[in-house]
This record gives sequence, structure tokens and C-alpha cells, in this order.
Amino acid sequence: MNEHTRPGSPPPPEADALAVPMPGAQAVPLRPVTDARPAEPAAPPRRGRLSPLNRRRLQNFRRNRLGYVSFLIFSALFVVSLFAEFIANDRPILVSYKGAWLVPVLVDYPEERFGGFLAQTDYRTPEIAREIAENGWAIWPAIPFSYDTINRDLPTPSPSPPTWMLTDAQCKAAAEAVGGTGCRDIPWHWLGTDNTTRDVLARVIYGFRISVLFGLILAAVSSVVGVIAGAVQGYFGGWVDLGFQRFIEIWGGIPTLYLIIIISNFIAPGFFVLLGIMLLFSWVALVSVVRAEFLRARNFEYVRAARALGLSNLRIMTVHLLPNAMVATLTFLPFILNGSITTLTSLDFLGFGLPPGSPSLGELLAQGKDNLHALWLGLTAFFVIAAMLSLLVFSGEAVRDAFDPRKTFS
Repeated sequence: MNEHTRPGSPPPPEADALAVPMPGAQAVPLRPVTDARPAEPAAPPRRGRLSPLNRRRLQNFRRNRLGYVSFLIFSALFVVSLFAEFIANDRPILVSYKGAWLVPVLVDYPEERFGGFLAQTDYRTPEIAREIAENGWAIWPAIPFSYDTINRDLPTPSPSPPTWMLTDAQCKAAAEAVGGTGCRDIPWHWLGTDNTTRDVLARVIYGFRISVLFGLILAAVSSVVGVIAGAVQGYFGGWVDLGFQRFIEIWGGIPTLYLIIIISNFIAPGFFVLLGIMLLFSWVALVSVVRAEFLRARNFEYVRAARALGLSNLRIMTVHLLPNAMVATLTFLPFILNGSITTLTSLDFLGFGLPPGSPSLGELLAQGKDNLHALWLGLTAFFVIAAMLSLLVFSGEAVRDAFDPRKTFS
């Protein structure tokens, strides 16, 4: 026992320091010790589906009001045209006949189903219409004509003007045939008919769908082939690049139009025949763009690091280089789609496109040229093609601005 622990000895100086509070100090109440568990760490914030870079690109795309609205309008028109059979058709959408539900717009019913004897039912004949009305009802599309419907009861000779341009005196004969008195009692042709009595508005709807589908398929497949060819050229370089370049120079010099004319003499031109021929040459457009991107990026530090880590060439090309090259590809896609639609329209106008009778904007434009007195034919084809291509151009400019690095990283 030392002198600080003896009874009656003064406390140690440390005890005085602890026992005597400092002047002006306030007592702090101590919290009672509890068995509460520590609070769990907050969950990390959720990340969106888009990366910050892509979100900025989407914002830039929306800021371009003209391009953004054009894209929405074009998309809406294309989606509507996909259901063309439910909008313009010479068959009812739904029929209730003797307690049975029939869908003529999707299923071909023989005429014997309605008391006839033909293999295919013509729902526009008075006998079939009367039979359905007496034993049920039918829901017709807004436009009771398909793209190939032949109208035999026109108020004026073919090509007939739009019905809203006619007078009741001109419609009197056609209206009396159906028990009416004027233009309001006959089926209307909102954009008139062509020189073979087919409804122009129905052909515009179907022709718009075919043109866009042709352009989308052609642009998508040719982009895939062009990206692969350009990636191989740019990544490997050397003799591979040199050989591909000489081949592309020769292949791109073949006149596509003359080749289509020669093939059309041996094979009947059709949708897939034209698509296959155009695919043989359309992929060349993207090769130079993708090749330049791969040539520029193949010697970057991250590519050298990937090679040093032992990654395969295919993985480096697809995972590390392709996303950077796709920026230029996506920028060109709307313009490639525009060119594809223009090509099909031009071939149809010249008579080397889709088979005769197919709904085509180019064929409608050719009819307008051959029938200058029928102004509605040429004006309808002109305004539809001009509006469609303008919407695509405005959308393409918005996409180009969205991927512009000067705006994305500003």
C-alpha cells in the first residue's frame, strides 16, 4: 500500500482534476445504456435502366421539339397502319349470324356459310348483306374498301374524284341503286379512286405500311452486315482492310437499278425479291463509318489493356469497341431508312418494284403522272411521300443532335 492509498491520505491529483468541474462547465445528462441494435445502413439508391450518359442523350433528343414530335407522329402513323385490315377492308370486322360469332377480317368463310355456293364470300353483294341483316348484324371498318377492292358503282367514271367534291346530281344514279337519293347515301371515297376504281385512301394506308416495313427491314439487316464488315476492317487493318476496301470499291460500282431490271426479266419482282436485291448493295453505306471508328479506337489504352489481360478479339470488338462505334451507326439509321423508302418508291414509280396491283405510293405517283386531269392522285401521293420523308428527316436530325458529344458532355 503506497502513500496515496493509506487511510487519511490526500487523494491523488488526478482525482482532484476529475472531481472538480471546470469553471462555467454545465452538467451533461448521460443517456441510459440500452440493448437497442445499431441502425441498419441506408439502402443504396436505385439506378435507372439508362446510364447517365444515355439519359442526357434522351434529354437532348426531347429538347429538339420538332424532331421529337416528328418521331412521335411517325411512330403513331406506323402503329396505326399495322392494323390496316381493321381500318380499311371490304370485309366486316365482326359478324353475328344465327347465334354464331364470325371474324371475317381474320378468317375466310365460304359463301355456303351464308346460304351461297361460292368458295369465298363477297360481303359487299346485296344478297349476303341482306342475309346477314335478317339473321344478325355486322360491324364494318371505318373505310369499307380494301386496297384491291373494285368498285363497280361509282358516281362518276374512273378515276372518280373524292365524294365530298361531288354534287347530289352526280351521285344520284349511284345512290338510287342502293335506295338513296344523294351523296350521303353511298359509300364515300375520301380521296377519290384511281384509274382502276380502287379507293385511294385505302391504298395509301396499305402502301404506307409496306413502304415503312420494307425500309425498316432493309435498314436493320444492312446495318448489321455493314457494322460487321466495318468492324472487321477497322480492327484488324493491314491486308484485311486493304482487301475489303478493294472489294467494296468493285461491289459498290455495280449499278443496282440495271441489275434489278435484268433480274425482273427472269423473276417476277416481289417484296422479298426486291428486299434481297437491295440487301446485296445497301450494306456498303455503313462500312466506312464503322471502319473509321474501329481504326481510331483500336490502339486506345483500354484496348491494349484488354489485350494484355488475354481477352479474345471477338470480346474486345463486341464489348469494348462496338458500343463506341454504334453512336455513329445510330446517327445514320434514320437517314438509311429514308433512303430505303425512297428507293422502293422510285422503283414502283418506274414499274420495276412491287407486282402490279400491290399497294404502293410510287405506283400511285405514277398514276398521277398518267392522269393529269385527276389532280387528287398526284397531290395525294406527293403530300403523303413528302410528309413521310420529312418526318424521318426531322427525326434523324434529332437523333444526330442527341448523340452529338458537344451537346452530350456540355
